[in-house]
Amino acid sequence: MASFKTARLGEDIHRELTDIFRGLKDPRVDPMLSIVKVDLSGDQSSCKVYVSSVSGMERAKESVKGLTSGAGYIRRELGQRLKMRHTPELKFIADDSIQHGAEIARKLGEIL
Repeated sequence: MASFKTARLGEDIHRELTDIFRGLKDPRVDPMLSIVKVDLSGDQSSCKVYVSSVSGMERAKESVKGLTSGAGYIRRELGQRLKMRHTPELKFIADDSIQHGAEIARKLGEIL
């Protein structure tokens, strides 16, 4: 179980990454990309960022490639904004939860 400090820092990272993603100019990164979950390790040395796109899983995977190539810039920006001495290593993972949620909503709409 994560400590309170780690959970709070994870929420701060989530908020700042959302803002950083809006300013990225890489054409591979989908403008409709959203962060599903931020999983910060207990020692705060690594962070898994699960991202999903409304456009589908293929677009999310393409966005992960763009984010991975800009990980150094994103990490530096994150460290400056949160004034962290040691910024965690970022690993971006594509997730299809938004698409899955839309599919469930569509099926529920058909039933009702």
